[in-house]
Amino acid sequence: MSDERLGLTEAVSMALGGMIGGGIYAVMGVVAGITTYATWAAFVLAGVVALAAGYSYNALNRLSDSNGGSVTFVQCFTGNTTLAGMTGWTLLVGYIGSMAMYAFAFGEFAVAFEAVPAEVVGLPARPLLSVLAVAGFVGLNVLGARTTGTVENVLVAAKVAILLAFGVLGLAYAFGYGGSGTLQFGVGHLTQFGPIVAAAISFVAFQGWQLLFYDQDSISDPVTTIRRAVYVAIPVAVLIYVLVGVVTVNLVPGALQTHPHVALKDAASLMLRPYGLAALGGTVLALSALFSTGSAINATLFSAAHFAKGMLSDDLLPDRIGSADADGVPARVVVLIGAVTAAFTAVGGLGAITSFASLSFMIVFGAMSYLAFRHRDQEAVNPVPPLVGVVGAAGFFPLMLWNLANREPNTFYMVVVIAVLVVTVELLYFERDDIAAEVVPFEEVPVGNSSG
Repeated sequence: MSDERLGLTEAVSMALGGMIGGGIYAVMGVVAGITTYATWAAFVLAGVVALAAGYSYNALNRLSDSNGGSVTFVQCFTGNTTLAGMTGWTLLVGYIGSMAMYAFAFGEFAVAFEAVPAEVVGLPARPLLSVLAVAGFVGLNVLGARTTGTVENVLVAAKVAILLAFGVLGLAYAFGYGGSGTLQFGVGHLTQFGPIVAAAISFVAFQGWQLLFYDQDSISDPVTTIRRAVYVAIPVAVLIYVLVGVVTVNLVPGALQTHPHVALKDAASLMLRPYGLAALGGTVLALSALFSTGSAINATLFSAAHFAKGMLSDDLLPDRIGSADADGVPARVVVLIGAVTAAFTAVGGLGAITSFASLSFMIVFGAMSYLAFRHRDQEAVNPVPPLVGVVGAAGFFPLMLWNLANREPNTFYMVVVIAVLVVTVELLYFERDDIAAEVVPFEEVPVGNSSG
């Protein structure tokens, strides 16, 4: 892979691409179902906690001896290699789960076009298209950083433009053709518990920015560029989520309850109906969904591969996965991550692994905020943002579990099983030498040497 470096524009695109993916289509319905017209408040609250965590990451990045992400920070500030390795493996599972969700959504939206058949050569189109999407972005990432960054710029620009146009046209419809002339913001719900629970659920939609910290070898002046990119991308993502949420909840509240994945498409058709462009509105919004999920796959795969290479360099992954001495990211790493992602997205039933991914991000974001808060005596660290990150993540985690246990008990149990399996495998790998030392060697008694 090429070692060409990315600038601020590509870094912002990567961060936005990782945030504004399938989440805006899948999470929106769940959040609206809990807090209705106060959906915007849930996104603002989740965005504030994400921005506080972003501050903590940037602070740790300035203080650490070697630039990196969560794994590097844990190793640098705690000196615990096992804990750092377990953090890395858990995040890799989380990234693969997120990409599988994006690819699943990509296939769903592609099949929604009438021109796409339900089956291709006897196979269901949805999983086939999902796997092909992953394979396509694996190919782009193997070509090099500059190619990946250019594609990401195009995809992010397209989806942001469409979603902003969606929001503006929605406001025009609400105050003009067929609208009530007013918008409801659910102010009465702000004193209730619902927006906080909804914020915990929507938090997964704000995790993409931290992928930049694993790309630092591919970014020009990484510490400064990433700091600026994080502080630009998170507020922009919050703005888009709030705008789209307010418009969708006010125009098609019923669609968010019955079929949340295509609710935005219904809203786009409604707002363009007075112009005779209802079909065009739905088609353009569906294309935006493809851009969104595609760029999310691209950004997450790019960053997860760099993350894995960093773990190889720290001897936290088996050498068989790839060479840490390769220029750029070893193609084998990209292909392996893509293959596992394709397997997950082809099988479907991603609720458990994506929920596990969301919970993993909460734990890691909270832990990084705590590490930054511990170093609040340093000139580079203001203690307030890290404290907000710790309190926010610590509050979101039990709320997410509570929501799963009450609304999706089967998913809750699967998350517990996945967590136990992941932690067990991690401990067996990182503590293998200590475990082997505790095993008493079995000395075989030679045949015919027994007394009797």
